[in-house]
Amino acid sequence: MVHDTLHGTRRGVVVDSPPGAGKSTLVVRAARELAAAGRRLMVVAQTNAQVDDLVLRLAEKDPELPVGRLHSSEPGAYDPALGALPAVRTSARISDLAGLDIVLSTAAKWARTKVDEPWAHAIVDEAYQMRSDALLTVAGLFERALFVGDPGQLDPFSMVDADQWAGLSHDPSASAVTTLLAHNPGLPQHRLPVSWRLPASAAPLVSDAFYPYTPFHSGTGPGERRLDFRVSSDGSGVDRVLDEAAGTGWGLLELPARHVPRTDPEAVGAIAQVVRRLLDRGGVAISERSPDPVPLTADRIAVGTAHRDQAAAVRSALAALGTGEVAVDTANRLQGREFDVTVVLHPLSGRPDATAFHLETGRLCVLTSRHRHACIVVCRAGVAELLDDHPSAEPVQLGLTVPFPGGSADAHAHRRRAELEEKLRFLRDGVDGWEANWQVWEHLSNHRVTP
Repeated sequence: MVHDTLHGTRRGVVVDSPPGAGKSTLVVRAARELAAAGRRLMVVAQTNAQVDDLVLRLAEKDPELPVGRLHSSEPGAYDPALGALPAVRTSARISDLAGLDIVLSTAAKWARTKVDEPWAHAIVDEAYQMRSDALLTVAGLFERALFVGDPGQLDPFSMVDADQWAGLSHDPSASAVTTLLAHNPGLPQHRLPVSWRLPASAAPLVSDAFYPYTPFHSGTGPGERRLDFRVSSDGSGVDRVLDEAAGTGWGLLELPARHVPRTDPEAVGAIAQVVRRLLDRGGVAISERSPDPVPLTADRIAVGTAHRDQAAAVRSALAALGTGEVAVDTANRLQGREFDVTVVLHPLSGRPDATAFHLETGRLCVLTSRHRHACIVVCRAGVAELLDDHPSAEPVQLGLTVPFPGGSADAHAHRRRAELEEKLRFLRDGVDGWEANWQVWEHLSNHRVTP
């Protein structure tokens, strides 16, 4: 894939990746090799946090590599930690970064940047999070590009109703990669087949549910990672679900069935108690990264929700218990991040209906694929009945291109065949994630604990 970028003749190369397969590592490696070959390079990411993370990774791998961080003129536009890196130059003006080997910024900032001549190369990170209209605004800045991303994650967000363009090759709300391949079907495609984040207990489920045509596997085997507790269980439902998750990688704390407000106080309180007990019981993580047990600290735990008000309620509950350092956010904002243990409020918990938003495949994929050791789901009982009562009713839009990882050998033929198979599956089961939700729920049900 790096060879195609350095020596190929096509304008684009696409690399698809499952969760935790090393996308950032690939971006850093490709950037360094392009710089070493004397190729001028711009890097496009979708958020400031993603850009800053790549800058820090580049500086860690090559402290002397000249890197430019192009940012907005707003206060706090970039991570202050970049100021301590001697080879990194930051500026809101592209002219101040002239002559640097690599310049990184967000797609939004690049779209407002004018240059005299285009960069020879670009790397577009998290390319499936980028809308095609955003790609169009920056396409004139580079001659060739490497597109890296995860097709199983959340689709790009749009505040404008885009149904009128659905299924068309120029749909502005489609992902950059989807539109790119629709107009350039012969571009080289590669995929990373191993997840180095997900443990052996999680990779099969995530692969089967969200990547059915190109399965991947975990980079570690059964038993290579463990989660232990120094303090014994007190017999409560919370402690029992922790022990279940520590032993199997999954835990479902199922509360009594009830239709509740979105910020269900009982579910929020249960999540806070799960996190508190994770810390109070002295959790330690054993993995290939260290020969000795590593304490499970608050910064290695995350809570994922579907809505921002749910995240805010959880933050408040955690603060009351003195666990404010835990990351709490929506699936959209947790994309690309990694933790030892995640606690998830199930998107369908306590709901009277199953909407397309709550069934979206990418949302569930993100929530269940952030962890290295264990994922604990908190949910009201009744999800199976809810799914049975609300089969997919979303309109089927023919011509829709479905993103999924493709292989490098005869990529176009494989992609076309899989697109047809995927469309037939979607015609049968719907396009809103119903089937993936059911598959995940069946798996979680084997790890159910009641309070």
